[in-house]
Amino acid sequence: MRCLVIEDDISTSRYICNGLIQAGYDVTPCSSGFEALRLATGDAWDIVILDRLLPGQMDGISIVRKLREQGKHTPVLILSALSSIDERVRGLRSGCDDYLSKPFAFPELLARVEVLLRRPVAGAEVTQMQVADLVLDKRNMRVTRNSRAISLQPREFRLLEYLMRHEGRVVTRTMLLEAVWDYHFDPQTNVIDVQISRLRNKVDRGFTPVLIHTLRGTGYMLSAGMPTADA
Repeated sequence: MRCLVIEDDISTSRYICNGLIQAGYDVTPCSSGFEALRLATGDAWDIVILDRLLPGQMDGISIVRKLREQGKHTPVLILSALSSIDERVRGLRSGCDDYLSKPFAFPELLARVEVLLRRPVAGAEVTQMQVADLVLDKRNMRVTRNSRAISLQPREFRLLEYLMRHEGRVVTRTMLLEAVWDYHFDPQTNVIDVQISRLRNKVDRGFTPVLIHTLRGTGYMLSAGMPTADA
């Protein structure tokens, strides 16, 4: 697996690269924003690990956006000392696939890399998704949990599909309104809260672990683990 590590701090870069090499990855380090953009857009990589803050005008967010503008779907994991919810959401909306706050433990970074590499390539049709024992079969419009069928209305199915596609990531009200309801404005109703409540009753009631989480003041997340307050 070819991995491009874009990090201007020498000790952090060495720490990441050495760990990935020991894990069997083919690693190329880079510390300059413009050089990173050239490498990221000009070669084929299995994954890019990218520092959010780079010296000069070409920061991590700019690199991700350039990649996506060129139609490149390489998985990107952003590393950043900026750990606020706003910064994490900004990073995810720029087109990155995951966001890891500094300082971090290498085993967590490696686990996130492995998860990203297991995801289907962007653009390929995904007909089945699974989180814990929850399985969504898009082709047959069927949902099961622990092998038990769950009956969902079409809107509930779309809502669950969207949450599962963003497993482990914060999904805001605006994102849900646009993707599930096709609204490009906030109608100031409780429609999302009502639908989430109904979906939670069907997907989580009587099952362990709880999968649908509310992050007060931020949005929602579907995850097999309990998210932290700044997830």
